Amino acid sequence: QVQLVESGGGLVQAGGSLRLSCAASGRTFSTYTMGWFRQAPGAEREFVAAISWRGAITYDADSAKGRFTISRDNAKNTVSLQMNSLKPEDTATYYCAASRSAVVVTTRNRYEHWGQGTQVTVSS
Repeated sequence: QVQLVESGGGLVQAGGSLRLSCAASGRTFSTYTMGWFRQAPGAEREFVAAISWRGAITYDADSAKGRFTISRDNAKNTVSLQMNSLKPEDTATYYCAASRSAVVVTTRNRYEHWGQGTQVTVSS
């Protein structure tokens, strides 16, 4: 069983940066693919970025590529999302998720464990 706790959300002006962190419990963290999703009010939860246990990375081209960076520290059981050049449309609740898949996956139903989410608000 993996439990996930996100932190680092907040209010930032457009063009600013935030770093989200996700702390995971469980001795098997290093074997999971870790992902970040986000959900804006009235919208579906969407994929942002993911990193496999080997370090393979995939970003959503529209929302994250070129602005966001995902990373993980298996020794500390953490995964992070560095978000730069934030836009008002990045406003959402951001969720950390864990998948038993050995390769990067981008769909919600491939992730078995979810955090409670952290709010990111970008003002214009």
